[in-house]
Amino acid sequence: MKHYLDFEKPILELQRKLEELKKHPETHSLGISFEEEAAQIEKKIEETRRLIFSSLTPWQRVQLARHPKRPYTLDYLQMAFSDFSELHGDRLFSDDPAMVGGFARLDGHKVMVIGTQKGRDTRENILRNFGSAHPEGYRKALRLMRLADKFGLPISALIDTAGAYPGIGAEERHIAEAIAVNLRELMLLEVPIVAVVIGEGGSGGALGIGVADRVLMLENAYYSVISPEGCAAILWRDRAAAAKAAEALKITARDLHELGVVDEIIPEPPGGAHNDPAATAQTLKQHLLKHLKQLQKVSTAERLKRRYAKFRSHGPYLEPQPAAA
Repeated sequence: MKHYLDFEKPILELQRKLEELKKHPETHSLGISFEEEAAQIEKKIEETRRLIFSSLTPWQRVQLARHPKRPYTLDYLQMAFSDFSELHGDRLFSDDPAMVGGFARLDGHKVMVIGTQKGRDTRENILRNFGSAHPEGYRKALRLMRLADKFGLPISALIDTAGAYPGIGAEERHIAEAIAVNLRELMLLEVPIVAVVIGEGGSGGALGIGVADRVLMLENAYYSVISPEGCAAILWRDRAAAAKAAEALKITARDLHELGVVDEIIPEPPGGAHNDPAATAQTLKQHLLKHLKQLQKVSTAERLKRRYAKFRSHGPYLEPQPAAA
């Protein structure tokens, strides 16, 4: 069963009309054949979809990034990668199913893949903690990234989380320290790193595996220091102002590409990644290969220098000039 968002209702109505026509082909009344009428409706569906998705608001893109049918990390590992061998545990506390990772091949290239994983149903969401990793998740990710650095394997990070888990247990096990250590160590790893925001990119939870030589974003993903609802609750004291907050935060792929936070936008099929997961996976694969090949041509010292400069350039500001004596 397809899941439609509010702004997709015109498409839904046309889809229902087409299905009804196919069930009862004798009811068409346009004075043309059944095949011609069905073709006209299908053409109208494509035109309507193109019109809607060419002018999405930031809040609508946030809704698409959270779509329950959107491909998750394990889906891309199945469709874009091969020979995935998952590794478990942080060797300090436990394993965290919200953070997955292991060895894989990307079109023949050996890589280490790490990503946040959400669940499809209630049972899996409880297991995956809705994609919000605990401290042991980030420590597991760091262990795998250090392993990749030891064996000279490029790292691919797939980001899809509303944020790191903010519970009491996570605070007791030092979630902030775990993320901070990841930020520091990711800046120092000598292998090429490419991160992709495939859905939600929430705050430090995303950044904990997002320090990379190249940061890419799917067209309908978002990357933000705070969720639109959280921002609305703070600034307007009303979570209903989330659409206004999404506009002000500049969290879409296009906004972040213009600001220099994101290096490239990966296009999605009409209707979003969930409309054609296989095509999205192939496009993702092509972009990953392109950037990994480019990074492998750069010397390690130069790559580390560029990585440092990349993140130091974010958020430029002007210092006030001292007043004349």
